[in-house]
Amino acid sequence: MTSTSTVSNGSTVISGKSILIVEDDEHAAEISRLYLARDGHQVTVSHNGAEGLKLAQDLNPDLMVLDIMLPGMDGLEICRRLRAEDNRVPVIMLTARVDEADKLSGLDYGADDYMTKPFSPRELAARVRAVLRRTDDSSGSSAAAAEELDVLKFGDLSVTVGARIVKLGDTSIKLTPTEFNLLVHFMRAPGQVHPRERIIERVFGYDFEGFDRTLDTHVSNLRRKIEREADGQRFISTVYGVGYRFGDV
Repeated sequence: MTSTSTVSNGSTVISGKSILIVEDDEHAAEISRLYLARDGHQVTVSHNGAEGLKLAQDLNPDLMVLDIMLPGMDGLEICRRLRAEDNRVPVIMLTARVDEADKLSGLDYGADDYMTKPFSPRELAARVRAVLRRTDDSSGSSAAAAEELDVLKFGDLSVTVGARIVKLGDTSIKLTPTEFNLLVHFMRAPGQVHPRERIIERVFGYDFEGFDRTLDTHVSNLRRKIEREADGQRFISTVYGVGYRFGDV
């Protein structure tokens, strides 16, 4: 059962979640496990990629912390296979690579966030809290209950919010949790300009250095999935220097 508490900075901690860490550095994995367990989570650790994929499939965790460089199978391939199976578990990717394109490659494979190694376990715990807050379906608020019945439509695109179903015409579209939340945010205010800062606040709930490029990658991935270039159907436009607009493209 999910429970919540409040940390010293006033933010809500969603605890009681199952988290899978797939990391071959045993020391880093153990320190991360201790920090996440302190937040009340049940944490499973694997040091091998192939084993990590099997655990993700068998345990169906609420969140994965996934290293890219792993023995047996790398993290990008694990993420790709999970998304191909329509497994929407939120993924925080860990990378030791310094090139920005390498850092963001995990997002192209369906990860929700990334962190560069070496990292602070305290920051990892904060990232986990943030990702769980934006993907948790058990808030119990009246607003959340109302959203269960929401069906958002724009042209051939429709979203059933509570069931997390996205369709383009009769075709079902598979989105990661972050892409889904981003699309819902856009579709609730069609025609409006969405500044980057507002998107970060409403969809991601936190900020960090280099985040703009991460946002751009998520938007690019979302565009690729919902827009049909062959017939000129587009939904999202870039408002240079400001953010994005949904509709009226």
